Amino acid sequence: MLRPRRSRRTVEATIREKNQHSRSLTGNISNSIITVDEFLSRSMPMKTDLQQNYQQLQRALSQVGYFRRGTLLKRFMACGKPGCACQASPPRLHGPYYQWTRKIGGKTVTVFFTREQAELLAGWIASGRQLNRIIAQMERLSLRATDRLLKKLPFPARKKSTARARGKRAPDS
Repeated sequence: MLRPRRSRRTVEATIREKNQHSRSLTGNISNSIITVDEFLSRSMPMKTDLQQNYQQLQRALSQVGYFRRGTLLKRFMACGKPGCACQASPPRLHGPYYQWTRKIGGKTVTVFFTREQAELLAGWIASGRQLNRIIAQMERLSLRATDRLLKKLPFPARKKSTARARGKRAPDS
């Protein structure tokens, strides 16, 4: 049997009613992007200490400059020539050599640098580690805040299970 056509206004009203709960969480996604701050200020207020800490971390994140990941080592090495001083006891090793090591696609890549290059690189690596710390703190705060928000939302009503859904069979006749 065919259902009678409904007007567009009726359909829109029905959609609004069905999506009332989800709209309160997301707003009008098609017309705007909701930031964490907007969502938190519109919905349920986050504890002010969490929000202030999160905003402080956002400011710190904006201050991070260029960064690199990996490890910078200052190495002294033996060359392997039989008569060299590096083979004596105690050895006088060659160096220092500055070595930057990182992973690319699961492979370890090593590059050697001069002292001046290594000094620049050390600053960038420090920035990368600072970035990692800030992101980890933001993740912890976000987890706490979103857990609090999720706990305040009502749980959806569960469907009553039927015998068929529970895996029971009807008796054979």
